[in-house]
Amino acid sequence: MIAELITPDDVRLMRPEELAEIETLLIAEESEQLAGDFRAYIEAAWPIVEPETDFVPGWHIDAIADHLTAVTRGEIRKLLINVPPGHMKSLETCVFWPTWEWTRTPELRSLFASYGEEFATRDSVKSRRIVQSDWYQDRWGDRVHLASDQNLKKRYENTATGYRISGGLTLTGERGDRLVVDDPHDIREIHSEAARKAVLEWWDQVMSQRGRDPKTVAKVIIMQRLHEEDLSGHVLQEGGWTHLCLPAEYERAHPFVYVHDPRKEEGELLWPQRFGAVEIAQLKIPLGSYGVAGQFQQRPSPAGGGMVKRAWWKFYTEVPADLDQVIQSWDCAFKDTDGSDYVVGTVWGKKGANRYLLDLVRDRMDFPTTCRAIETMSSKWPAAAAKLVEDKANGTAVIATLKNRIPGLIPVEPQGGKEARLAAVSPTIEAGNVWLPAGAAFVEDFLGEFTAFPKGAHDDQVDSTTQALLRFHTDGIFEYYSRKAKGAAA
Repeated sequence: MIAELITPDDVRLMRPEELAEIETLLIAEESEQLAGDFRAYIEAAWPIVEPETDFVPGWHIDAIADHLTAVTRGEIRKLLINVPPGHMKSLETCVFWPTWEWTRTPELRSLFASYGEEFATRDSVKSRRIVQSDWYQDRWGDRVHLASDQNLKKRYENTATGYRISGGLTLTGERGDRLVVDDPHDIREIHSEAARKAVLEWWDQVMSQRGRDPKTVAKVIIMQRLHEEDLSGHVLQEGGWTHLCLPAEYERAHPFVYVHDPRKEEGELLWPQRFGAVEIAQLKIPLGSYGVAGQFQQRPSPAGGGMVKRAWWKFYTEVPADLDQVIQSWDCAFKDTDGSDYVVGTVWGKKGANRYLLDLVRDRMDFPTTCRAIETMSSKWPAAAAKLVEDKANGTAVIATLKNRIPGLIPVEPQGGKEARLAAVSPTIEAGNVWLPAGAAFVEDFLGEFTAFPKGAHDDQVDSTTQALLRFHTDGIFEYYSRKAKGAAA
């Protein structure tokens, strides 16, 4: 490097024009080096965006930079990054990265969107500030110069035909080489199924289709997790995405653990230089367990479970003999399409205070298939005299169709909300009185649904289970008062 070859004595002996020439060479050398190193570029450009704060390094910043560099090189086409709030995700992805890409490929065209148009505009303005700075123009002004007639906060172009367009989820009409989404969900609306689905439809039908060249377009989503059915969950289910997941506190058993995470100790912090134990603890207070699980840990349900803890369930290897009672419990779907909820049928046995899950079927079924599934389960478990069917959705029609072919179909009108019904039976689970078949193929999915409830993608197994456990509970009350009445009569 030139700077390493020049001594202070050399500088003192140089004429002004020689110094100017050396300075030009040094800038050219630095511009070439920074154009090839995104992480170094971030630190060099930092004072332009955040002049009053010092840059604080972190390995997660390096990891994000490495992944975005891979996008620039064409090695990654679909990138999902989950990272806690305040950890520089927007600055790195939506401010520094597009300006760095222009140092290499000024003709790139990028679309940036966020749930809040004001946030997209904020980052767009910061990026423009970098491009228009003397520091940037001294190094790359020969190739990147903003066109005077296309220089607005939300849209600006350079003289090489590259542009950046930013906006909310109404962003339409343009095409880009980069489609970037930063925090697509409004946290205040995350519990609204309609609001979540609107975001997913916007991504599927609008934003993800705006690539200029389908063979080279890159899609980047960076966000904190808020719900199992948020945009992250949606694209992960779709498959084909490179996933960089960075929880605030290290978990060995995290479902999306980053293989190159340097942390080894449980609970080790992601960016302790800025968010130490005290700061993290204070931020957790208003969030609650579900908020912490999603926004900080990047999994939208607490590790041990929310309303029902994973450790509460018991497991059996042999079905107890002489069960007191066996019942079926069915939760039917509202629609027959592949996108509808699942139909779930469970078989439960009761022995004293204990309840045993004996069998489970779960699938997306149309109406005829649902009827056949109930008939099959009834043949398999003839001892299940009572067959509870929620009297909603397809359940009403199922009862009407099968009542003269299968005995014991009992319509159940659910009382209260789903959470209230689970709360009513959760003491039975917490007490260790609910047993699952050890090693059954369906158990892990069953536990996952309960762990995520009420913020999981599905709750059909929860509904079928609470329906059965509530029936056992009310039967027990009936038996108690029946015995009491008989005793009084005697």
